[in-house]
Amino acid sequence: MCPTGTSLWPARDISDLRSAFEVLDADHDGKISREDLKTSYADADDAVIGTMMTVADSNNDGYVEYDEFEKVLNSDNRGSNGVMKDMFKSMDRDGDGKVGFGDLTSYLSSAGFEVNDDEIKAMLGLGGVDGEADGVTFDEFLKILAV
Repeated sequence: MCPTGTSLWPARDISDLRSAFEVLDADHDGKISREDLKTSYADADDAVIGTMMTVADSNNDGYVEYDEFEKVLNSDNRGSNGVMKDMFKSMDRDGDGKVGFGDLTSYLSSAGFEVNDDEIKAMLGLGGVDGEADGVTFDEFLKILAV
C-alpha cells in the first residue's frame, strides 16, 4: 500500500512505516480511506482499491488505521511476521522459501488477475531478481510491495 516512489526500507523500521502511512492518508485524518487510496493510486481501478482495503481493513470499518497498516506491511514487533508473511507463504506453492515465476503466475491467476509473462518478470525484477531466476525471498517480496 505504498505509492510509487515512496520507500519503506528498511521495512521493519516503524518510523518509515509511519511516514508511508501519512503519505497515503491524503486528507490527514489519521486513517486511510478508499478516497485516500484513489488519490495515491490514480491509475488503480476500483477493484484494486477494494482489494487493498479488504486486505488491510481487518476490523471492517471502511478505514485502515495505523495499526492495521503496520500489520499488513511489517511484523507486529513481537516476533511474528503478520499478514504479509502468511500471504508470502500462500504464494510459495512449492515451499522453497521463494516466490518464483510459476508461483507468482499461479497465485495471480487464482486471484483473478490477468497478467502476461513480461509483467510477471517485471514484478520479480522489482525484487531485484531476473524474471527467469529462482524467485524472490520474503524480504525481496516486501521490496516489491514497497515500490
